[in-house]
Amino acid sequence: MAKVIHSMIRVLDLEKSMKFYADVLDLHESHRLDFPDFALVYLRNAENDVEIELTLNKGRTEAYTHGTGYGHVGVVVPDVAAAHAALLAKGYEPAPVKEFKRGDELLARFCFIQDPDGYKIELLERHGHYQ
Repeated sequence: MAKVIHSMIRVLDLEKSMKFYADVLDLHESHRLDFPDFALVYLRNAENDVEIELTLNKGRTEAYTHGTGYGHVGVVVPDVAAAHAALLAKGYEPAPVKEFKRGDELLARFCFIQDPDGYKIELLERHGHYQ
């Protein structure tokens, strides 16, 4: 049986991206592989077995494109309104908190934020399917 272990994204400024992921998702370096042309930095926290792999291609100055296929990474938080307020207090600009409903039934409460390279992250309140 397969086990998901990481999702990789390419970044232009490794330190800026590491700060963002620490501030926003409490993800910190768990492993690093540094080579002359590139570096791989794996991020995680105590809540996760899955890691985000930041890939820095050294010497690249041109921004990466995301095309039309990439969507987002989803994470759960205990209280999305509190997480949203904390991000604003740190100087980040998350999108407004929204609710997804079927009739009167709340399916999800969420907001999005983009990392320094434009990758979207969905913060979902721990509820229903999103545990």
